[in-house]
Amino acid sequence: MHRIKYIVTVPLDEIGLRRREDQIPKELIHRGFEPKFVPVRLGLASPELTYSDQLLFDFAVYEEGLKAESEGYDAVCMDTVSDAGLNALRSRLRIPVVGPGIASLHLAGVLGHKFSIITMWDKWLSIYSKILREYHLEEKCASIRFINRAPDSVMLLEGKETETAKMIEKEALKAINIDNADVIVLGSTTMHQAHGYLSKHLPVPVLNPGLVAYKMAEMLIELNLSHSRKAFPKPESSFLVGPGRLVSIEKRDQLLHRIADAASPK
Repeated sequence: MHRIKYIVTVPLDEIGLRRREDQIPKELIHRGFEPKFVPVRLGLASPELTYSDQLLFDFAVYEEGLKAESEGYDAVCMDTVSDAGLNALRSRLRIPVVGPGIASLHLAGVLGHKFSIITMWDKWLSIYSKILREYHLEEKCASIRFINRAPDSVMLLEGKETETAKMIEKEALKAINIDNADVIVLGSTTMHQAHGYLSKHLPVPVLNPGLVAYKMAEMLIELNLSHSRKAFPKPESSFLVGPGRLVSIEKRDQLLHRIADAASPK
């Protein structure tokens, strides 16, 4: 059995986790694979993701992801289009690490000439600007459009799926007809409940980023591929924690886990 650790970026209870798990329909999970949704121990109260928030976001995902190999997982995904902790985890883990942002934006380039990102609100603009620059995809992006509705990281779209989906559809049609997008990428894994409606009502492919990331992880495992060690080199074998005081990378990992231990509720 191939196990894939799917890191949820908010500490959630079992009910909240099930809402996240629903983005991967059971019929689309290949035989011999098991996704396991695991919440971070530290999370942000606000979904705004300022630059300061993004640093803490990266830390929370990184801390949880570091344990994946020792826990017996065969790949790691993070439940955020921001790809929080992606590159840092790739430098520490041998197993594949896949983010919804990098997976869905590159797949959009395979399916069309120009894509648009449709998301919840403009306070996430810095996230998309960052990943588009980092993945050198700015020229492929026709537009980023928002419905300007604050996201709910716990309830997601529950109770307002159709209403929100219609708002997303309206912005997506503007992206297609005005901005010349030929693929639509949902800008958050919290929007997955709108994907079915949008796929039926829009004339172009609509990518559900959390599902795309998971399926790419399955593919990499089946092909026995992982990220390039030349592109993502391992950190040095020691770490400076004070003047003249060196500790091993393993000790550094323990320090990070202790930070999370201290901050987590007992």
